[in-house]
Amino acid sequence: MAETFTSGNWNEKVLQSDKPVLVDFWAEWCGPCRMIGPIVEEIAKEYDGKAVVGKLNVDENGDIAGNYGIRSIPTLLVFKGGQLVDKIVGAVPKPSITQKIDAAL
Repeated sequence: MAETFTSGNWNEKVLQSDKPVLVDFWAEWCGPCRMIGPIVEEIAKEYDGKAVVGKLNVDENGDIAGNYGIRSIPTLLVFKGGQLVDKIVGAVPKPSITQKIDAAL
């Protein structure tokens, strides 16, 4: 299951992770976010133990979204060693997402 990232656990779970991290920036009211939600959950199961996969609600954690210049959602960010290494904006097919994670492994 995908992790839930918040302003309170961001540093620990994302920036200090020893594995690559995929963060799905989303909101309840966002149709395309609901479309890729199940894909993100699938990826979380498939990459369990290899990468950390989670979601951050932009309405509840606007400070984090603002720090990374998130202007449209869904936006997926890939972190490695605490550094932003890749970005996907919009609802994309699963292979487009897994390719970015694989590149960070």
